[in-house]
Amino acid sequence: KKRECLVALAPAAPPYCPPPRTLQAGMASGCTVNDECSEAYNEIKMKKDKRYVIFKIQDFKKIVFEAEGPTSETFADFRNKLPKDEPRYALVDIDYMSTDGRPQSKLCFVFWSPDDTASVKHRMVYASSKDAIKKKLPGIMKEIQANDMSDLSDDAVDKEMKK
Repeated sequence: KKRECLVALAPAAPPYCPPPRTLQAGMASGCTVNDECSEAYNEIKMKKDKRYVIFKIQDFKKIVFEAEGPTSETFADFRNKLPKDEPRYALVDIDYMSTDGRPQSKLCFVFWSPDDTASVKHRMVYASSKDAIKKKLPGIMKEIQANDMSDLSDDAVDKEMKK
């Protein structure tokens, strides 16, 4: 007669996976957000006396205020202020008509990163710092990423705002 032995095997331990690292705001690229950015955000949001505010990264280290436009300026004026060969962040108060025909105005975060003309280094630093500045701008409901001027055409922006 043949005997069978049953041996209980312990389940294999799962492989060790270290916990994911969490990065503080701005640490992905090493860029910090200057306090004047928060001040400019509060002004455009609360006072409603500006059409747009533009921010840039200075010396690959700090996100700073660059320019602003009064409410008398248009979205076309904002487009013309963007450099053709460097990325930028912006807050723009955009006027549009809702799908049911009501006039609306919303504050929108714009990430301008021209694919064809901006250097890879600039595009990478701006992309990795975007979350840092967005954390300093609470309550922004709309975001547009534009890689060429057609992404900022009146029709494209109007379509995005109605989403």
